[in-house]
Amino acid sequence: MAKAKFYTVWKGCIPGVYSSWIECWKQVHGFEGAVYKSFNTKEEAEAAFNSNPSSYVGASGRITTSAKRVVQRSGSEKHETVKPLPLGVTEVSLAVDAACSGNPGKMEYRGVYLVNRREIFHYGPVYGTNNIGEFLAIVHALALLKQKNLEMPVYSDSRIAIGWVKQKKCKTNLPRNEKTEDLFSMISRAEDWLKCNVYSNSIIKWETDKWGEIPADFGRK
Repeated sequence: MAKAKFYTVWKGCIPGVYSSWIECWKQVHGFEGAVYKSFNTKEEAEAAFNSNPSSYVGASGRITTSAKRVVQRSGSEKHETVKPLPLGVTEVSLAVDAACSGNPGKMEYRGVYLVNRREIFHYGPVYGTNNIGEFLAIVHALALLKQKNLEMPVYSDSRIAIGWVKQKKCKTNLPRNEKTEDLFSMISRAEDWLKCNVYSNSIIKWETDKWGEIPADFGRK
């Protein structure tokens, strides 16, 4: 039986330490400039994660992250320039946002990894409100980061949703009925998670006036 290995991902979709190759592969597959390495013990992998990767994988070109990404479309390559982040914004972080067609209306939310603007999670569309989507997106990000034992901030442009998360309560006025029952079940699970879990990830207000639209924005304005 093959001995279990642990995988350190310094640069990938979500950097961290993973206990299986498939989980590591999900983080590095298709990620330009991915940097990762396997270790025999979790302790070695965690120590490496908190160190400079060049000490383990050498000063190869894989360590540098390109400012461009390649998108495959209809068999051709399209190069897209990744816009630099505003001064003061932490690159290794998640940004979340929600969109709603009508309010209430068709709502969806997502989380984006700021290093490469890659979508990490997406939910919807469902019938709801924008504030509910913003609230659920933050909690989703916090739960994901805790599950993967990752320390990084979460950016949101919704002051209301940030306040709800801190109060551990989604203070929506949306009626609870047959149409919204599934959404309210999600809200209840999110509130329960906040009440039962401690997290150290900071939640930072994205200053749209200074920095422009948050990278997780759906671009429908």
